[in-house]
Amino acid sequence: MKHFLFLLLLAAPVHADISIKHTASTSLKVDGAAVQAIRVPSTYAVSGSNMKVTTGEHFGKLTAPTATAAAILDVGAMEVNVVGSAFSYSESWLQGDAIPAIGSGVDVSGGIVADMPAFGNTVVTSGGVAGSLVGTVLSSGIVTAIAGGAGTTAVGQTTSEITIK
Repeated sequence: MKHFLFLLLLAAPVHADISIKHTASTSLKVDGAAVQAIRVPSTYAVSGSNMKVTTGEHFGKLTAPTATAAAILDVGAMEVNVVGSAFSYSESWLQGDAIPAIGSGVDVSGGIVADMPAFGNTVVTSGGVAGSLVGTVLSSGIVTAIAGGAGTTAVGQTTSEITIK
């Protein structure tokens, strides 16, 4: 009887779950055009020693000629305070950017920045143009990914997973 039970155990079918999962994907991306434009302000600085403002005059000062124009420098008049003594004088002036009209600004055509504000601090990134951008995955698992030029990205991937429980 023991031998018969042993033979039954050897002949019993094995139960197992087997699953196979295949995944194929491509990812295509075209970057958009971008402009970062920062207006530079008008600035004026003065420093020195043994200097004074000429009678009836003033230090240099910034004035705004119109609501949209950049501030301009109204030059003052300085003179040495104690003639014959040491003196120092330093002035610096930076003409700032004008305020652009509302509705003016950046034009983009075909991913290329055609024009932008002419500010003192401008960073331009041209967008991508799809062009020959393509991604394919064949049933054989062969991946083809071709970027379409500047500003584009193409990624292809296949995975196979076998699970035995």
